[in-house]
Amino acid sequence: MINNFPQVLTIAGSDSDGSAGMQADLHTFFANRTYGMSVLVAAVSGNSYGITSSHLLPNDFIDEQFKVLSRDFKILATKTGMLANSSIIELVAKKIKELDLGQIVIDPVITTKHGNKLLEDSAIETIKKQLFPLAKIVTPNFYEAQILFGESFENNMDTIQKAALSIQKMGPKNVVIKGKHSGEKADITDVFLDEKQNFHYFSHDYIPTDRINGTGDTFSATIVSQLALKKNLLEAVKIAEEKTQLAIKNQIEVGHKFGPINHWSIID
Repeated sequence: MINNFPQVLTIAGSDSDGSAGMQADLHTFFANRTYGMSVLVAAVSGNSYGITSSHLLPNDFIDEQFKVLSRDFKILATKTGMLANSSIIELVAKKIKELDLGQIVIDPVITTKHGNKLLEDSAIETIKKQLFPLAKIVTPNFYEAQILFGESFENNMDTIQKAALSIQKMGPKNVVIKGKHSGEKADITDVFLDEKQNFHYFSHDYIPTDRINGTGDTFSATIVSQLALKKNLLEAVKIAEEKTQLAIKNQIEVGHKFGPINHWSIID
């Protein structure tokens, strides 16, 4: 039957070493038995040592990718990744409103765990105003949550809950704030605030490793896949938590410095 297989979309940048971005999303879609496709907005030249160069695609080409996909495929869920600037964010928001792209997961890629900025400062307000109200769920990491909240806060539950409630008021129905990886031998807790304002907590052991590239992409892409597979949101988040931890725990030796997580370990 035409378009019967679950199909999902990532709107993101290409990471040339395959560890993060669009490539990590597509690895994750495959591992979750969904058919993944992509709208490419940028290309990054980099390896396990770091990023050396980047290039943004023109808006008319980004727009054309949306057009051709929407004519042919039945997309059940979509995620965003690195969107780079306000112009691209506004275009993506426009296409999400115009087209049927299924349930929307916004991974607000602002900064990495290593502190590298991936979104222009002027675009932060744009992503909050234009994309957050369209989202089924947003999935900031600890550092991104501080930027969205508007102030720094300590790694304690009271302030993380306040940040989640503040982000929810920006428009998304649900919010997950991923816990801080501090380098300490302690539990890490991710906090999920659902649309009924109930909090759910997911704790896991800290794993001392530099093989963590693509964790955020894998987490949000798993949620997208599981929504397309008809799981409810809480189930999708639980599965994303379990699979992301499994991919970190089962390390693979690729690259010299900050390597990728292991998507082979999460194949259904």
